[in-house]
Amino acid sequence: MTADAEPQSSPRRRPKGDKRARTRAKLIQVAAQLSEEKGYDGVTMQEVARRAGMSNGAIYGNFKNREDLLAAIGPAYWPQVRPQTRPGASVAEIMRDVAEALIAVMPQRRRMGAGRLRGLAYSLANDGLQARAAERSARLVAIAAAWWRERFPDETQLPMPAEDLVRVIGALSEGLTFQRLVTPELIPDAVIYAAFAALAGERRAIPESASGRQ
Repeated sequence: MTADAEPQSSPRRRPKGDKRARTRAKLIQVAAQLSEEKGYDGVTMQEVARRAGMSNGAIYGNFKNREDLLAAIGPAYWPQVRPQTRPGASVAEIMRDVAEALIAVMPQRRRMGAGRLRGLAYSLANDGLQARAAERSARLVAIAAAWWRERFPDETQLPMPAEDLVRVIGALSEGLTFQRLVTPELIPDAVIYAAFAALAGERRAIPESASGRQ
């Protein structure tokens, strides 16, 4: 129900330990490490293949080009928000589940935050990466919106149309993440819960100590 909650591949289509999947994961890992060392401009297909101990043919068999490889780093390493919801949960209950899932991945996101920001900054100056990100986002928004419509066939029960709701949840999650990473004292758990409660149309008071006010 969030824009980054992409379903996992079916075991029938991708058996555990599949060689191609392991090769792809290794190449992404090496590309991520190289980007940390040299920046994204320093990542080349040839160097990634060399460091991974693979041929150029192996890397081009998994990624069409350099942009295709770079675009795979973010989804592979940025911890996703994957709430667990019970059947029949209300919008407010689901929003609380989303808040809990976001809080749960905050420690992992803290470790990956600097790399995530570097990747976003690089993408801003690369039309190809922006196009790939837009395509992926559109696909995941459609999947998440369909989930919301299945749960709430009467869309008037939602605070806004399903596609808009998915986009807002994603933007709210990312915004709260980076604000918390920069100023953790201003975004404690209570603020995150209150933000998603407000999105569900509920009013939840934020304690003075949690709001950053004296």
